[in-house]
Amino acid sequence: MNTMTFDKLQYNELKDKVKSHCVSGLGKALLDTLQPSSNIKVVRNRLNETSEARKLLDAEKHLPLTGISNITSHIEKIEKGMILTPAELIAVSDFLRGCRRIKKFMSDKEFFAPVLFAYALSMTEFRDIEENILFAIKGSRVDSEASRELKRIRSHIAKTEEKIEERLNKFLKSGANKEYIQEFYISKKDDRFTIPIKASFKNHVAGTIVETSSKGSTVFMEPAAVSKLNVELACLKSEESVEEYQILATLTGTIYEAIHAIRINIECISQYDMIFAKAKYSKSSDAVEPKINNHGYIRLVSSKHPLLEGNIVPLDFEIGQDYRSLIITGPNAGGKTVVLKTIGILTLAVMSGFHIMAKAGTEIAIFDNVFVDIGDNQSLENALSTFSSHMKNISDIMSASNNNTLLLFDEIGSGTEPNEGAALAIAILEEFYHMGCITVATTHYGEIKRYSEMHDDFMNAAMLFNSEELKPMYKLLIGKSGDSNALWISRKMNIREHVLKRAQQYIENKEYNLDAVKESKIKKSMKEEVQQSERYNYEIGDRVKLIEQDDYAIVYKPLDKFNNVTLFYKNEMIEVNMKRIQLDIKATQLYPEGYDLSTLFTSFQERKLQHDLERGSKKALRKVQKEIRNKK
Repeated sequence: MNTMTFDKLQYNELKDKVKSHCVSGLGKALLDTLQPSSNIKVVRNRLNETSEARKLLDAEKHLPLTGISNITSHIEKIEKGMILTPAELIAVSDFLRGCRRIKKFMSDKEFFAPVLFAYALSMTEFRDIEENILFAIKGSRVDSEASRELKRIRSHIAKTEEKIEERLNKFLKSGANKEYIQEFYISKKDDRFTIPIKASFKNHVAGTIVETSSKGSTVFMEPAAVSKLNVELACLKSEESVEEYQILATLTGTIYEAIHAIRINIECISQYDMIFAKAKYSKSSDAVEPKINNHGYIRLVSSKHPLLEGNIVPLDFEIGQDYRSLIITGPNAGGKTVVLKTIGILTLAVMSGFHIMAKAGTEIAIFDNVFVDIGDNQSLENALSTFSSHMKNISDIMSASNNNTLLLFDEIGSGTEPNEGAALAIAILEEFYHMGCITVATTHYGEIKRYSEMHDDFMNAAMLFNSEELKPMYKLLIGKSGDSNALWISRKMNIREHVLKRAQQYIENKEYNLDAVKESKIKKSMKEEVQQSERYNYEIGDRVKLIEQDDYAIVYKPLDKFNNVTLFYKNEMIEVNMKRIQLDIKATQLYPEGYDLSTLFTSFQERKLQHDLERGSKKALRKVQKEIRNKK
């Protein structure tokens, strides 16, 4: 597998769809790193996990993952020797409580889900750590009850702050200070209690300036009466910080001691979140667990592409038993590429442990490699043409493939001269066949279809097409070769029947009609066309081409006795000889019956004025009278 395979088959988009069902970032992170496995035991285990989780969901038993967050960054922080904040400790506590609830939930599910039950056995409960954190931290802050010392310090802080406020209130109420005070309230600046003082009176108040307002009209001063108490308060705050740090360090230390077991819990929760996301996706899309094998056999029964929405035509498909290479033919936009992408994405989905939208009897092979060559791979950076880029991709695929590889080729051999392209495509398909690969390819080349019919280990298939309605049916029929329906479409588009019969003959026997048409006959035909053009009587409103100007005009007056035509060109009337113009479109084809052609030669303003005069507009009448006066 390579990046192109994942991109062309939209594998990452499928993972995003499953990821939307995750509850936490843990499951999403695990899905981001998930890759299809080529080990059938791993795939079988992945599918068992998804199926067990699906059974629990179907029985209305939902894993209690709500509230669990990704604490990996917190654990890494501890490993670096850092102390967790109160909020981070609460997150760890919530995670550990979630682990305990999940372990309890899975304790009686051994019969329903033995694999998922076994995962819970490796999880450890840490009720002591949970309770210690919840006792010490409340509201994202270390609680006063966390230690006697902290309780004592905070009690002293409260009393000191009370004293400071009493003295400041006395300061505010004092008549002697009234004229100095800007606003009558106590303001806290940098954990210091201050009073807003008018800047012009800052030297009249005993105390320390803590801060100045942006305009400079106010200074926030700590009065001398509370300076000693503020110093005492600062010391108490420092003691509080030391004690809080000590409590946080102790709690962080208890987590560090159990960090290995907690990491195992994180891995288990990540797995559970991802597995149940797969199960929720399975339930939402009514998907099933297919059979799997490692011998290249694929059988799809009424399967659907997981990313297509709406009324999808189910795909029935089979390869790897009676034949190992399938050549799909049919019209453009008939669904051939969708077939390739459906086969590819369903294979990758199953190898990732996802259920797929299909019916019972569906079987998917587990491959070492899945390679695709779909769409235009033209590279601007390397100046590669479409054909060159396809060949470069196929060359890389050929180097990396083995006898357990699935290959999906769209329009193999296209982008070059058809005979060479078909021959090269056949040789490439033959090489992959000898390498033991399972190959599905689409083509328009008849030579590839014929080769497939002749080879015992190749099979043809066709995308059905409704020839009467010219509509693709998006249905794959294995064992039948189709065509591009070019003759059917041409007949519906009224191409002459003798042309179609001749094309059919060329398809069947390649005997071309090489009779030359006599030169005199061609010249006679051209002369007749010119004479017919010269004899045409131009009508008012005809659109003609001015040969010398390479531009267009409208006929205003038809031919006069001198074979001149009056034309309306760029808002002017010009007279041109008929030999200098060519008819472009007749007036009868340009305008509906009864159309007033005179409007073609008048401006919008003139037509509006005429209309206003006809309806008796006084404004229009005054305008005309003014123009008459101006002319006089």
